Amino acid sequence: MNNKDFILHICTRHSWGEALTRGDYRAQSLETEGFIHCSQPDQVLTVANHLYQETPDLVILWIDSQKVKNEIKYEPGRDNTLETFPHIYGPLNLGAVLAVYDFIPASDGVYKDVPGLK
Repeated sequence: MNNKDFILHICTRHSWGEALTRGDYRAQSLETEGFIHCSQPDQVLTVANHLYQETPDLVILWIDSQKVKNEIKYEPGRDNTLETFPHIYGPLNLGAVLAVYDFIPASDGVYKDVPGLK
């Protein structure tokens, strides 16, 4: 996929399955922080290696930002650097998710490739 106009979200296969049943995706952060954390394609490996190295059975959602029904704000990450991350303020409508890929680390446990990125 071309990375223009796309944002990505990492979640467990189970969470994605629940979204398919429910009709929209709601990350736990939507309850606790008021938004769904996302990344730009060039940010997702850093996020994965920082937060998800011990989390099994992950998938990565490729989201067309133009199709997201709720507001997307680009805001500083948790470390408050100048780098901003996309945050979706509300449930993610399934029609905005264009592709879902298994997200598997290399044999050393490090995420090195973004599935779907060409």
